[in-house]
Amino acid sequence: MSEPADTPRPERVLLDALRHDLAGAGYTVDGVEDLLGPVASAALHREESIPALRATVDGTGVRTDPRAVLVRAFVLGVEVPRAALEGAFGALGVVGAERLGLVEVAGSGPDDAVRARVDLRPYEAVDGLGPADGDGDADDAHGGVTSGAVDWWIASDLGELATGRALRTDHVLGVGGASTTLAQVTVRDPRRRVLDLGTGCGIQALHASRHAATVVGTDISHRALAFARFNAELAGLVPGRFELRAGSMLEPVAGAGEELFDLVVSNPPFVITPRVAGVPAYEYRDGGLAGDAIVRELVTGVGAVLAPGGVAQLLGNWEVRRGEEWHERVGEWLDESGLDGWVVQRELQDPAQYAETWIRDGGTTPDRDREVWAARYGAWLDDFASRDVEAIGFGIVTLRRPVSGPVRLRRLEEVTGAVRQPLGPVVAATIAAHDWLAGRDDDVLARERLVVAGDVTEERYLTPGESDPSVVLLRQGRGFGRTVRAGTALAGFVGACDGELTVGQITGALGSLLGVAAAEVAADVVPSVRGLVLDGLLAPASPS
Repeated sequence: MSEPADTPRPERVLLDALRHDLAGAGYTVDGVEDLLGPVASAALHREESIPALRATVDGTGVRTDPRAVLVRAFVLGVEVPRAALEGAFGALGVVGAERLGLVEVAGSGPDDAVRARVDLRPYEAVDGLGPADGDGDADDAHGGVTSGAVDWWIASDLGELATGRALRTDHVLGVGGASTTLAQVTVRDPRRRVLDLGTGCGIQALHASRHAATVVGTDISHRALAFARFNAELAGLVPGRFELRAGSMLEPVAGAGEELFDLVVSNPPFVITPRVAGVPAYEYRDGGLAGDAIVRELVTGVGAVLAPGGVAQLLGNWEVRRGEEWHERVGEWLDESGLDGWVVQRELQDPAQYAETWIRDGGTTPDRDREVWAARYGAWLDDFASRDVEAIGFGIVTLRRPVSGPVRLRRLEEVTGAVRQPLGPVVAATIAAHDWLAGRDDDVLARERLVVAGDVTEERYLTPGESDPSVVLLRQGRGFGRTVRAGTALAGFVGACDGELTVGQITGALGSLLGVAAAEVAADVVPSVRGLVLDGLLAPASPS
């Protein structure tokens, strides 16, 4: 299949040269930050280009450092002299870059201008797979695990920062905040088959390739698929392990029956957009349905392509309508899905905040075009008012198809504070802890030994002159950073969890110490102990 005319064109020999040149230039995340310095790097993250423009020139013009040339061309979107880019692309050359569809050239002279046609920037994969150990084998039965941080280069359309214009409606987005969040919350144990639904530039598929035997990426946008293919080949993915299919949502993989996946990841087009004239629909964020229907359809339908025990993880928006709590609406979706479900709401915006966010995201600002801004703002508010929407939630959805038996995991919670990424290992550990607890009633749990997780600390607050604390807090240093207020019995229980005594022995000892029956202590603390195990503050002791 030929690529769309305005997308990069992969040619293996040229891609090998490009990869060699980018690595040789030190065009990595750390290399670019070292070049720009902390001030310009931080400004660039805020979409402010002036400090970076200043950091990439010296008294004679563009700095000769190849990183400076590449940043100016492919991140900042400014013209660079042909001779400077020839220096940065020693093996590929400007002609090779032009054949790949990366640049357009004004002439053949050394001072003639070359302008980038795409955004091409380094990306470091930090996804919870841990430090490199040299043992990962992507060809074993489960796909293996390629561990340690990996440097990739991701091509996408030039953004508003580089072009100075509003985005085109078929814009292919690079790695944004939502993409990074999804990559960091995804479970990363070995999987046979992974589906990246709505692959965009292909970043989730690249992450999946590190721990899966086969990855399938889908997208409705042929331009997105072209960028994803280019990025996959630039990363050196073996074609037989990576497949791209065109189509909307689950359509490219639905109906096959035997085609099931062990992991589905999706950063779907979840933005709630008015379906009226004058409001553009961007392919990368708008699913074409009213309200939050696109997320509901995915939550309720993804089970059809999940293998038993398979996990689906996605991001989404949901409407909070007058007279209801956010978890009621989303909880109905989970009930309809027939899957285990865990939803974490990370953010809640009112309709005005939401409208401002996504109007600006498309490149429209009140300073640039006040009339258009006002019209689109009004359309968003009218759309929400038509469904009595009072707020819009954003969060992380984790679903699992039970291997057998009924649904047992159902959790909807709000965590709006800072978290320690990557959360993928925490999600996997929480699911495992849920299964461990589900297989143990209180009598069985009483025979287990527990230990305090290494990141848990205790804070005690005492009234001056008093010997006993008035408040005891257990704080988690990693993951969701949970804080649990513990009473006297629970604090004493946790303090005794060193793996030597069983749960029953600890509650019995506390009963003797407090002068109450052991059964009474157990009734008081065991429900909280289950919560601490589920959230990772306590863990089963390793067998001796």
